[in-house]
Amino acid sequence: MDAFYASVEQRDDPELRGKPVAVGGGHRGVVAAASYEARKFGVRSAMPSVTAKRRCADLVFVKPRFDVYRAVSQQIREIFADYTDLIEPLSLDEAYLDVTEDRRGLGSAKAIAEDIRARIKAETGLTASAGVSYCKFIAKLASDQNKPDGICVIPPHKGPEFVATLPVKRFHGVGPVTAAKMEKLGIMTGADLARWPIAELEAQFGSSGRWYWRIARGIDEREVKPDRPYKSVSAERTFDVDYVEADDLKRELSRVAGYAWQRIERSEVRGRTVTLKVKFGDFTQITRSKSFTAAVPDYASFESAGQALLDALLPVPKGIRLLGLGLHSIMDEDESSPRQLGLEI
Repeated sequence: MDAFYASVEQRDDPELRGKPVAVGGGHRGVVAAASYEARKFGVRSAMPSVTAKRRCADLVFVKPRFDVYRAVSQQIREIFADYTDLIEPLSLDEAYLDVTEDRRGLGSAKAIAEDIRARIKAETGLTASAGVSYCKFIAKLASDQNKPDGICVIPPHKGPEFVATLPVKRFHGVGPVTAAKMEKLGIMTGADLARWPIAELEAQFGSSGRWYWRIARGIDEREVKPDRPYKSVSAERTFDVDYVEADDLKRELSRVAGYAWQRIERSEVRGRTVTLKVKFGDFTQITRSKSFTAAVPDYASFESAGQALLDALLPVPKGIRLLGLGLHSIMDEDESSPRQLGLEI
């Protein structure tokens, strides 16, 4: 989806259309999503609201309505389900689809993508962009290529050539730290990456080196996995003021734990590791975790583990602006995936 949260807000409030909009933010928060009008000023998601406002004086902040975003997301998933059962959600606004079966007889993956985009526009009033290719890695890159409201098709014989032209910092799975390391080594593009032997990449990047060698050549054999398992479930809260006192921090962590446990129960997951996230007033961040031999059984145990992790940090050396608590090491049963075939792109 194109600037999903912000686009929903502009759809539902005509006064916001054509204006730079940021969802989230507030006095001390961060931007959850930015409209394309705001992005022209350099406003991006995860940016502190004060920085966003500095970049765009006319920026309009809107409180997020996650219940609405979830409802629209479900509406879009129902459209997907008319075309394939092989749907792997990445977030509320993005998913991989394997459309090999072509159950509507449209003849190609491109035709299916165009049909889906047209239905999303007609049924939700929102635009979506699509990347169409033979593997997940390239399809994801292609989905960003012609945003907003665009489509990019990369057939198999053009996969390596397409990857070669792109900066490595755009590669899914190459974060800012890895991208900076690559640039220091002279690896700026996919073509630069493809010139490195696999042994040298493994020497520099460990086990990830083999993955980088493969994607530089357009090779990604991962299947689309329906019902993609949760890696973690968490909640966090940014405060209006920095907290230092133990009582304030414990009170706020209890609230965050409550929000997080509600999500855990809705998600119907079980996990063995409780993780505390702490962001200080200067935006430095730390995490602390505690793992158990069995799944965390209930809310009381979850909150108690979080409070124990917080206790180990007290007294804090500086004010805290955000606390988060989550459940990791999710325990899911293995699920088999349907076999994937071949269809013209």
